[in-house]
Amino acid sequence: MNSYRMRNNEIPMDDSWDVIVVGGGPAGCTAAAAAAREGAKTLLVEATGSLGGMGTSGLVPAWCPFSDHEEIIYRGLAMKVFQSLKEQMPHVSKDAMDWVPIEPEKLKCIYDNLVLEAGATVLFQTQLGSVEADEEGNVLALITASKNGLQALRAKVYVDCTGDGDVAAWSGAEYLKGDIATGALMPATHCFTLGNVDEYAYLNGPLLHNNNKNSPIFDILASGKYPLIPDSHICNNMIAPRTVGFNAGHLWDVDNTNSFSISAALIQGRKLAAVYRDALAEFLPASFGSSYVANTGALMGVRETRRIIGDYVLTVEDYVNRRSFEDEICRNSYFIDIHGTEEEEKKSGGKAEVIKRYGPGESHGIPYRCLTPRSLKNVLVAGRSISCVREVQGSVRVMPVCLAMGEAAGIAAALAVNLPGYDVHAVEVSTLRRRLKEEGAYLPEVISKV
Repeated sequence: MNSYRMRNNEIPMDDSWDVIVVGGGPAGCTAAAAAAREGAKTLLVEATGSLGGMGTSGLVPAWCPFSDHEEIIYRGLAMKVFQSLKEQMPHVSKDAMDWVPIEPEKLKCIYDNLVLEAGATVLFQTQLGSVEADEEGNVLALITASKNGLQALRAKVYVDCTGDGDVAAWSGAEYLKGDIATGALMPATHCFTLGNVDEYAYLNGPLLHNNNKNSPIFDILASGKYPLIPDSHICNNMIAPRTVGFNAGHLWDVDNTNSFSISAALIQGRKLAAVYRDALAEFLPASFGSSYVANTGALMGVRETRRIIGDYVLTVEDYVNRRSFEDEICRNSYFIDIHGTEEEEKKSGGKAEVIKRYGPGESHGIPYRCLTPRSLKNVLVAGRSISCVREVQGSVRVMPVCLAMGEAAGIAAALAVNLPGYDVHAVEVSTLRRRLKEEGAYLPEVISKV
């Protein structure tokens, strides 16, 4: 690729911040809120025009489970967000803990209030363009692009909640990406909503999810009339009156770290949403005959890209053995949910699962060391790009655990602001865990720890 030297290499810089969080998804929102709550002057930088990431702009129609099948284990700010949304959705049971629908517009405002009431500042429509770092692993500034033009932003501590580990990777952190042997990434999904759905027919008709062997999705595929529909994956939830959200189908070979790849996928995803509407209208006319595509996600549903190498790499053995850690900052009970390549998904019928699900009350810990990139000093990572093997990433990538990790990262960032060199590795874990517990985190005492 050719290069171009900019004529003016000086750009304005804002160096007034203690903590800058990049990425306003679930982890970024709780990280910014927690850091500001702890007294750090905090800026949250978001590339889109709203907070919430996949639960809002991405139109994921339901929360993954918040419980371990006995009680809610993603607490603190995570539970506050979850309960706040449920209170505004009267068709959702007050006791519901798992696979609870999401109404995205309401959730956007909940995140706005969470972050602003904590005292953080939000900067929308601002894209990370580059990271300036020194050879000792210190991030010196972020270079951003917005309607203000190019601007440098400087803080003492940075929290990478981009999902792709952009801040850490562009700072020189070590990372892995996708399958170690092949480089394959889990497929993406472009979520969408259908409006004007007949509620009675939908709620009392056949279960669409492919866990039901009699789901109409299998009839649609067998008909051969809709070849663009790739497979039987079709999660769906009623998210509002006469409105059903879909997390359906797979888009193969999508790389969210490549703007050309994600651009092509978004175009294909919008085409696919229209095809699903037509297929459902034909095969389930009572439910979807008068429906229309109300919205498609402004964000692509990306399941994996980079995994930043931290001071500890969470392993399959940790997951299988339900391990706890001296420095754990949250618990996780979601099953290992890996969506395979096109060949793997077709071979398994879309039902591949690597590890059996946990039983009631079972979970594993996530240590603070998974949030600390081992080659960087003043950067934390929270969300789906934390330090773990690929199989475990298939579990920790979902929104409830990202909310919990974000709160821990925010508190840790605020603590690091007061340390020499702003070293996130030197954060006193006992203080971090104490603050998390004081804010309601689920951190049960255990006998054996690693």
